Amino acid sequence: MRVYYDDDFSKPLTEEEIEMLNALADMPAEPDEDCPELTDEQLAKLAEQARIRRQQRGTKQTVAIRLSPQALTKAKSLGKGYTTILSRILEETLANNELIKQYL
Repeated sequence: MRVYYDDDFSKPLTEEEIEMLNALADMPAEPDEDCPELTDEQLAKLAEQARIRRQQRGTKQTVAIRLSPQALTKAKSLGKGYTTILSRILEETLANNELIKQYL
């Protein structure tokens, strides 16, 4: 059984939605023609690709930066993992020379 559901994820879930999710939690995931079960070879290839990506990215470094209270509040409002999101924003921004020039 496939369930497709679009919603505004900024709103809290309704009781009906929570019941639906709880019912789905007890259902086993079953491979089908749209999403077949991966073979051992495919899983090994995915694991190898993930390992290579981690090596290419290198280890992250811990740094201290000073942020305005507004920026920190907005970042934390993104929820768990906000530091990863900030890292991605910095990477994208620093790759854009025109955008950097705006803030110099």
